[in-house]
Amino acid sequence: MTDPKKTRKSWFYRWFLNNKATVSLINIFLALAVIWLFANVSWVFQPVGSFIQMIFPPVVAAGILYYLIEPVVKFSESHFKMPRILTITLVFIAIIALLAWGIVSLIPIIQTQTQQMIDNWPKYWKNLQTAGDQLLTVPQLSGVRDQINSQFNQISSSLVKQVNNNIADWFNNITSAVGVIGNVFVTIATAPFVLFFMLKDGPVFKDHILTFVPVKFRQSTGDLLTAINQSLSNYIRGQLTVAFWVGVMFAVGYSIIGQNYALTLGVLAGFLNLIPYLGSFLAIIPALIIAAFTNSFMVIKVLIVFAIEQTIESRFVSPLIVGSKMDMHPVTTLLILLAAGKMFGLLGVLLGIPAYAVLKILFMRFFEWFKVVSGLYEGDESVSLAADQKLETVDSKKEN
Repeated sequence: MTDPKKTRKSWFYRWFLNNKATVSLINIFLALAVIWLFANVSWVFQPVGSFIQMIFPPVVAAGILYYLIEPVVKFSESHFKMPRILTITLVFIAIIALLAWGIVSLIPIIQTQTQQMIDNWPKYWKNLQTAGDQLLTVPQLSGVRDQINSQFNQISSSLVKQVNNNIADWFNNITSAVGVIGNVFVTIATAPFVLFFMLKDGPVFKDHILTFVPVKFRQSTGDLLTAINQSLSNYIRGQLTVAFWVGVMFAVGYSIIGQNYALTLGVLAGFLNLIPYLGSFLAIIPALIIAAFTNSFMVIKVLIVFAIEQTIESRFVSPLIVGSKMDMHPVTTLLILLAAGKMFGLLGVLLGIPAYAVLKILFMRFFEWFKVVSGLYEGDESVSLAADQKLETVDSKKEN
């Protein structure tokens, strides 16, 4: 017969080793300790950071183009029974032809309009200041006139100082400028090769990764990779396609109403439309400033073009192309844009949303695993139901 004293667990085992809260706190402490260690020996990872910094631009550029071109390759391969290599070669030839046509036809026009707009922008800015001064002469605004003038002059001087400092830095730091130019050339030279092999080996890429994963985790890892791939493809294809058509609509609309620099403003609108929710509203600001000093009726025309573009985009373009690609609250989107822009600048604004989408999928999968392993959520039907609904949504999008 077993002695109860021998089978009884010690207080250390019961309070610490077998206590879920204590184990969770220990894991958090270990994670923080690892982060602190990495932060204090960052010099060890400097070569790794340099390597990643070198390969990151061409891989990202090739990845974006992959998500745009891959549906064309898959369609040709399945419907026309064309060999994949032949399809990829024809797509590359078409891209080169389009680039050559754009360089010959569109680039000179955009370059001329952009140069004219840059040359005339100081005049527009001075006229805007004059209009603001005239507005401040209204008696009703006399109480805030000095304050507004002070803030306006402070902002203007700050912008001028910032631009001058940046220009000085650019000219003084020749090594940095050469490095940037070198990175651009490396990206242009290597991205097509990376893209070619992405398109060629894309169908077997996931299976190749899964060969390094233990058999027990291959199914869950495969589902995770599929969900991430689907989320990124939906966002990149949808966002870039919508941005293209937004740029086309603005360029055509501005050309019809006779707005100056129509093509340049259209390209600017398409690029800024990559910023969710804010892009189109930011793009119309320079158009309104230019229109205001062309003639008063041009402002109304620009607003009409903006209203028509927003209607077409929201009613037809976005629902057809994008659909419900990202299950994100607008406030979440704005907070991500602000945080990513503050930390990583323009690159953070452009890549913050897809990075969040990937992290969200990883967190949801980890939460599902932790919920089962920890046993802390046993009997919580609402959490289980919500998690199941999330997984069903991801699976349904994956099937579609």
